[in-house]
Order: sequence, then structure tokens, then C-alpha cells
Amino acid sequence: MNDSAPKGGPEGGDGEGTRAVRAGLPEPVKYEPTLPGPVFAAHFHLPGEPTGPYTYGRDENPTWTHLERAIGELEAPGQDGVETLVFASGMAAISSVLFSQLRAGDTVVLPADGYQVLPLVRAQLEAYGIEVRTAPTGDDAQLQVLDGAKLLWIESPSNPGLDVCDIRRLVEAAHARGALVAVDNTLATPLGQRPLELGADFSVASGTKQLTGHGDVLLGYVTGRAGEPMRAVRRWRKIVGAIPGPMEAWLAHRSIATLQLRVDRQSAGALAVAEALRGRPGVSALRYPGLPDDPSHKVASQQMRRYGCVVSFTLPTRARAERFLEALRLVDDATSFGGVRSTAERRGRWGGDAVPEGFIRLSVGAEDPEDLVADVLRALAESAR
Repeated sequence: MNDSAPKGGPEGGDGEGTRAVRAGLPEPVKYEPTLPGPVFAAHFHLPGEPTGPYTYGRDENPTWTHLERAIGELEAPGQDGVETLVFASGMAAISSVLFSQLRAGDTVVLPADGYQVLPLVRAQLEAYGIEVRTAPTGDDAQLQVLDGAKLLWIESPSNPGLDVCDIRRLVEAAHARGALVAVDNTLATPLGQRPLELGADFSVASGTKQLTGHGDVLLGYVTGRAGEPMRAVRRWRKIVGAIPGPMEAWLAHRSIATLQLRVDRQSAGALAVAEALRGRPGVSALRYPGLPDDPSHKVASQQMRRYGCVVSFTLPTRARAERFLEALRLVDDATSFGGVRSTAERRGRWGGDAVPEGFIRLSVGAEDPEDLVADVLRALAESAR
């Protein structure tokens, strides 16, 4: 985070709503917009020595700068020596950390139950001579395979199973062994948890999801403490060119202003849906960290301020799950999560996730919770016929 950047939160309080609304905004200039429009530039005027902040469009862009400051203020409010880099997608951000920090002969620990694309990443890492170990997120199982690792990758809550691990405990164990720690913070968002405050070296996320929240932007980011690891991430972005367009960056920044409003609304809706589904005939393996009886609730409550917008559960068969999805009226059958419009899907259709055929991942949007609950329960009843 640039120390000269305007501060996003109020003095003397956490002020998450105020911070989200004002994060990353430049100092006001008379007759200029509060949030400057996107800067479309492949090159910049550059006489003499290239010592200024903006030299070439693959390296830096003023629109990225505002967005990166905004995300940094949310991920690490009040902390100096923290920087954020934005990328073209969540996978670009994930790849930047993994491939900038690891070399042939290194060992990385990944979650066995994490994001669906991680098996593809594993194959590429192994092709480069990197040893990959995996363990589930729940019960802090990654602790058992940490010895000798260069990097620990945590995904908590996990996607799509919604297991949670004790991030601080894993970070302390990893650091004691000389390993760096990256946390995928996509499902939680910076308003749900702050991995750097829990000791992590990197907080990585897909901004495609709830951070931007409208289903119209592909984006990723990495936030970390300034130093060689983040310099390596920056070099990787420059080499690979995995950069966001200025319009996407501007749309993302604009969307962050409503983040707290959306997160609070969606979290409340998710809890209402989860409570409505509890004990319903045909519904099994219901998971939502905000439920007091959820296996993850105790640990989640120690490190999360909000429990997210995703609820998962299993219906008895693939056919029942497909009938349920078809019967929904307020919920779109679509992949991804975190948008203002509710979505759901049968995750087994993609392969790659170790879930039953009837497993449903439901992302709660900003609809009225009572309307959404009524729609879900009606679809559940219709699917049982």
C-alpha cells in the first residue's frame, strides 16, 4: 500500500462500510470526478530516463493503482508495508504466487478439497519438477504434510465443501518450518476474514466473485507484505502479462463501494436459506459455517467476521438435483458464486470435485431472504414429486 494514498476508514473505528465506499479514491481535485475514469493507454509520454510511475501499459496503469490501493485498504487496513497487485483473473493471481515462489525440487502443500482447477495446477507444477502434497482442509490436516515444504496453500472456507481450518495455527506451523503461506480468500472476501492479520504472507482471491459481485468482471489479486516474495509476484505478472484491462479494473473499483452492503445482505440470506434447509426430507450434508451446529462453526467464529454467501447440501440423486435446479425461479443455474443474483449448480457435472452426484452449491444473492427461502423450499418440494 502506498503510504501517501488516502486512508479508507474513519479515525478510531473499523468502519468497514465507510472504508469500502472510499477505499482507493485519490485526493479530491476541483471539477474532477471522485473516481477517475479508466485510463486506456498502452504507453505514456516518457522523455528522458524512465523513472516515473507509468512507463508502459503492461507494467502499471493509474486505474490499477486506485483499485490496488482500495483492495489493500480492505485486506490490511491501517497496515504499512503491504501492497496489492491485480490480475486478469483469479487463476492468474493463483498462478502468479505458485510459479513465482516455487522452483524445481521445492515442495508445495495444496488442499485436497480446494478449487476445482487445482488438479490442473498440480499437474503443471509436477511437470516443472515441484513436489506436490495434498491434505484436506478440515481438522487442520495439512499440518501433517508440512515438513520440508516451501509453500503452504490454504483455502478456507474450502470450495465447494465449506470446510474451515485454523489459519493462524497453520501459519505458525508453516513459518516455524520456513515455509511461506498463501490463503485463498475468495469465498470469505476481505470483509469475512483478513489472512494477513492471521499471519499469512499472501492473501489471494478471484475478484470475479463477491468482491465485484455483479457477474460482469473477470479479475484476480494478490495482497502481501512488501519484500522479495511480492517483488517476485510482480515480476511474474510482467513476464506473463496476466494483466486486467482498465475497464475491468474501473468496474471492479466502482463495485467495491457496495461490498459491505452486498456481503451483509448475502450473508443474512445464506443463513436464512441454511436454516430453512436444516432437517428437510431429502436434504443431507448441509454445510454453512454460520450454522451453530456446522462442523466448521467454532473455528470459523474465531477468525471470520462474516460467514459468506455459499450454502452446500446434497440431494439423494442426480435426477433429484436436476429437477430441483430446474424448478427454481429466483436462482439461476450457473457456475461461479458471489453475485447479487442467486445461482446454484450441481457441482458433479464438471468432474474434478469429490462430491456426490446430487451435491448442490448454492450462492445466495441480494434478493429478499424470505422470497429466496420460499423459492428454494417450493423447488425442493416440486423436485420430490
